[in-house]
Amino acid sequence: MHNRSIRTILCLMLAGLFVLPAEAQTTRKKTTSAATRKKAAAKKRSTRRRAVAKPVLPPAPTAPRNAADLANDLANSVGRIRNGRFGVMVTSLTRADTLFSYNAAAPMLPASTMKLLSTAIAFERLGPTYQFSTDALRDGEIGPDGTLNGNIYIRGDGDPSFSGRYLGGKPAAAINRLAQLVASQGIRRINGNVIGDATAFDNEVIPQGWLSRYLQAGYAARVSGLSLNENLVWVTVTGTGVALEPSTSALPLISNVRFVAGSRANIRVARSGDGTITVSGTMGRNAGPRRYVYVVEDPAAFTTGAFRNALAAQGIAIGGTTRLGRTPNGATRIASFVSPTLDRMAAAMNRESINHYAELIFRNGARGRNHDVQGSARTGHAAMQNFFATKIGADTTQLHFADGSGLSTLDRVTPRAMTQMLGYAHRASWGPWFHASLPVAGESELLRRRMRGGQAQGNLHAKTGTTNEVVGLAGYVTSLNGEVIAFTFLYNGRDRATARSMIDRMGMTLANFAR
Repeated sequence: MHNRSIRTILCLMLAGLFVLPAEAQTTRKKTTSAATRKKAAAKKRSTRRRAVAKPVLPPAPTAPRNAADLANDLANSVGRIRNGRFGVMVTSLTRADTLFSYNAAAPMLPASTMKLLSTAIAFERLGPTYQFSTDALRDGEIGPDGTLNGNIYIRGDGDPSFSGRYLGGKPAAAINRLAQLVASQGIRRINGNVIGDATAFDNEVIPQGWLSRYLQAGYAARVSGLSLNENLVWVTVTGTGVALEPSTSALPLISNVRFVAGSRANIRVARSGDGTITVSGTMGRNAGPRRYVYVVEDPAAFTTGAFRNALAAQGIAIGGTTRLGRTPNGATRIASFVSPTLDRMAAAMNRESINHYAELIFRNGARGRNHDVQGSARTGHAAMQNFFATKIGADTTQLHFADGSGLSTLDRVTPRAMTQMLGYAHRASWGPWFHASLPVAGESELLRRRMRGGQAQGNLHAKTGTTNEVVGLAGYVTSLNGEVIAFTFLYNGRDRATARSMIDRMGMTLANFAR
C-alpha cells in the first residue's frame, strides 16, 4: 500500500471519531436551538419586567411667571391622565381671579375632602370655640342616705370626643369621669333605671351610600347622638383575663380562653348576630396584651351599658334596668362632661381624616347652637344646601351631601363649589381656625411625605381625599409673590397613582408661581 493511501485511510478513521450519527446531530442541533430560544425569551421577559418595575417619575413641577403659562402647565398635568375624570378649580383669593378651570362644574365624588364642608358648616353655625356637653340627669329626689328615688339619664349631645382621645387614650376615660362626677354628688344607690338618650340625632346609624364591605371597618363606625370611644369596642386579652374596653352591660362576653405557662398566645375572637363576643384559644400568663377592635352596632345601648358599669365601679348600686328613652323636660342635671373646643376636634378630624368626627360634626352643624332641628343626614344636607346658596353663592343643583365624611358613594361636589367655599372660609371670622385645621405639605399627618423639599413644603395646607376610585386635594397655597391661592383637585377613576403624582405636581407648581 502506498504511503498516500495509508494517510488517506488514517484521516478518514480520525474524522469518524468526531462525527456523530445523523440522529444525534439533529438532536444536538434542536437542543441548542431550544435552549437559545428559551434563554432569549427569558432575557426578553426579564427586560420587560425591569421595564415595568422601573418607577416612572412624574415630570418636575414648573415655575410659571404669568397666568397663561400657569394654565398651560396645569392643563399639561391634567392631560397626562388617560382614564377617569379630573375636575380642577384654581382661584387667586388675593386678586379675585380664576387661574385655571377644568371640568369645574362637574359633580364628582369628593371622598374625604368632604370633611372641609363639614368643618365649614359647623364653624359657621356653632363657632370654633363651641363645646359639647354629655349630661347625667335625674327625675327623682336624692334622699339623705344617698338614694336616688328615680331614674338616671345619660343624654348625648352628639359629642365626637366622648372617648379617651383627649384623656390619655383610655377607652373608658370619658364615661368613668362622668360616673365619678355623679358619685361626687353623694349618690350611693339608684332605685330606678339607667336610661340613655340619643335623641340629639335620628336613628339612622348607617348613612345611605356606605358600601357593605365598609361596615366592619373602624372607619365606618356607626353614627349616634350618644356615642362612646368613637363607637368602637376593644376586646383585650391579657395573661390574667379577658375584658371589654369600655366595659359595658350591652355586649355579652364569653371567655373560653385557657391560660397557660409561658409567653405564647393563640387567640380567636368571634361575634355572633346578637352581639355576643366569644373569645377562645390559649394565652400565656407572661404574654403581652392582645387587643381586637370591633365596630359597635348600637352605639346608644353600648354607651348606656357602659355608663351603668361605670356607676357600679364607683360603688353605686342600681336597682332597675338599662334602656333607651327620652329625658323628661323637668329632669335635673347632676353632672356634665364638657368636650374640648370644636376647633381642636376639627383639627383632629382633618389632619387624621376621622370619619366618626365628621359624621357627628356634620349633623351638629345642622342642629346649630339652639338645637333648632334634630341632627340627621337629611337636615345636614338641607343646612349645607342653604349655606352654599345663601352664604357662598354657589350653584347647588349638582351638590349632594349624603354624609359628612365623604365615605358615601352618593356624595357629589363640584370643584367650583368647593373652591368657592374655600374662598368664603378664608374671609370668614373663623377662617384662621379653619386654615389651622389642615394638614401641611411635607410636614404633618397625611401630607407628611408629599411635596417635600420645595416651595410647597410648610406652605401648602390642604385636605386629602382617597378611596378606591377617588383622589382629591383641596386647600390653600401661597405663591412666590405672596398671592393666596385656593384650589380643588378631584380625580374620579382607577389611575390613582398617576392622579396623585399629578396633583402633587400641580400643588408644587402653584407654590412656584409668580406674576
